[in-house]
Amino acid sequence: MTSVSGGSDDGGSARESEPLVCARCGTVAEGPQPTWTCSVENGVRQYFCDTCSRENLRAIEGRLDSAWW
Repeated sequence: MTSVSGGSDDGGSARESEPLVCARCGTVAEGPQPTWTCSVENGVRQYFCDTCSRENLRAIEGRLDSAWW
């Protein structure tokens, strides 16, 4: 899993003005730097809240190549 703090590779200009929204449950992040899980799926960056990340940890880790664990 990768933790994020709301920044992005483009210098953060577009991402900083938009709150993070969980791709699974729709929870909106509170505060400027939440610690959420980031996943890139089909080239699209998606964020998952702490609750969804914990509830689906086995499925998330199951997709990682063995080099990650």
